[in-house]
Amino acid sequence: MSSLNYDNITIYDAMQNIKNDRYVMPAFQRQYVWSMEQIEKLWDSILLDYPISSFLLWHIDDSNSTPDTYFCNFLRKVTFDSRKQSDSLNYELSCVDFDITDTAVLDGQQRLTSLYISLFGEAHIRPKHARKQYNVGIFTKLLIELNKKKLSSYEDEYNSKTYDIRFSEKLGKMSPTQFEIKRILNPEFMNTATRADAIKKAILNVPSDSKDYARGLLEKLCSKIYEEKLIHYTYIRDMNQEDALEMFVRFNSGGKALRKSDITMSILEAYWPRAKTAFGFALTGAYEKFGYDFIIRTALMLYGDVVKSNINKKIAEELKDNWKEFAAALADLEQLLSEMKIDVRHFCSSWNVLLPIIYCIYYNPDYKACAEGIRAYLIRAVLFTYFQSGTTSKLQQMKNNINDFDCEITIDMLEQMNELRVTDGKIEDILSSEKSSRIAGEALYYLSLDWINSSFKYEIDHLHPYNRFDGSKPASVPVEEWRVWRNDRNRLPNLSFLAGRCNASKSDMRLADYYNDMTSSQKDEFRKQAMIPDDVSLEFEKFGEFYLARKSVLKEKIRDLLGK
Repeated sequence: MSSLNYDNITIYDAMQNIKNDRYVMPAFQRQYVWSMEQIEKLWDSILLDYPISSFLLWHIDDSNSTPDTYFCNFLRKVTFDSRKQSDSLNYELSCVDFDITDTAVLDGQQRLTSLYISLFGEAHIRPKHARKQYNVGIFTKLLIELNKKKLSSYEDEYNSKTYDIRFSEKLGKMSPTQFEIKRILNPEFMNTATRADAIKKAILNVPSDSKDYARGLLEKLCSKIYEEKLIHYTYIRDMNQEDALEMFVRFNSGGKALRKSDITMSILEAYWPRAKTAFGFALTGAYEKFGYDFIIRTALMLYGDVVKSNINKKIAEELKDNWKEFAAALADLEQLLSEMKIDVRHFCSSWNVLLPIIYCIYYNPDYKACAEGIRAYLIRAVLFTYFQSGTTSKLQQMKNNINDFDCEITIDMLEQMNELRVTDGKIEDILSSEKSSRIAGEALYYLSLDWINSSFKYEIDHLHPYNRFDGSKPASVPVEEWRVWRNDRNRLPNLSFLAGRCNASKSDMRLADYYNDMTSSQKDEFRKQAMIPDDVSLEFEKFGEFYLARKSVLKEKIRDLLGK
């Protein structure tokens, strides 16, 4: 159980802790994203006596920091773009000496960085057309106007500043009544014995009718930095990295939600700054809708421990150094599935099922020799809902089993796994799946691979219309049998894929009438695609025979799909 302490310190003390490397940030912190205006408004809030919220600090030492626990130093210099928004700046990883550093900031790094840049650091503005990689920028200072008469009136504007605090790069045109906030760190302002004289000199050029305002403003600024303990924080001890990460996500879940994958991406970029660019090239074409999570989880599958879900230096460097081979495995996967008439885009929202196949492809140059096992695994995993729960542990299980079978996925391997073994009960569950279930749609997709056109949109439709069973029963059908029919009408043996326009034309039309409107060749094609035996009647009164005959056909076809 972590212990909590609550305390508060001055802004100056907090800045000294950053300057002296006592405070660092965990590598999972996001990059600095504040704009110049946000920094200006932070100081405005401080001078208005507004609270600047609380801070969350984490005690770190040898006992709760492992070699996989990475930290970053605070930024000493920030470059803003021409719109005065901070550029995409990643913090640099640092080696931590626990004799010097004992605290990591979990919540408050944007505010602390902004205060540090204002007082100890440097701010630059990059000209509009300057290239980011050249790191050029115009030096700028944070100034506050001491002449009350020069203050702009923003009374009618919501969320406007009360004080005239602004960054300016026009340093040669500074007004003599503008005061650089960083000057407040000079010893004469810091020392209470010399502070009054220092303020008197600072307001020398301020008009007499504004001197009281200027004097009070600088006195307040000194008080806010040196005397008032505005940094209210919670200090957490005895907490490991996983718990710190969880707490960080919780505290930063307001506004734009943070996911662990966002933080994992930040850690990865710390080791490989071009990661997002590389990912962008990979996530095109068939992989366009897969997302960064897919690549990160695949990297964990290939190079690390997928259960722990932690990107560390080793995994990041493995991914960076082997990116060409990694990208080639994705291309090979797309090609392999295409040869099986399966579109990789079909898995854009269920890509975990693909990871064991990528693992096999990546580590087995002769992966095509086990294509039969790969296909059987893929369809079994989908139709048996293998990844419905315990995803990471099952990925690790597949990884271990593939290694045990010399980096192959085989039918024999699958038959040794209870959840992927084919049984009559599992096949019966698939056949009993109803229209609204995901399994029915997946089963029809794989059953229809030989004829579906990726350019068309298909819909699941009842062969014998669902609503027909709400009417009166045929006179020749016993009541008990009618109840069975009504119970079976929404199950797989009465379902089929139809292209959208065909489905619209069929609507609630009787199956026999829909069929009889076709030409001879269309009838043959329809029975073949719908997997209806030639000798089975399509009349509604024969639904029981139709259902059992089609169920028998589907059962064998599903068994073949599963590689059994």
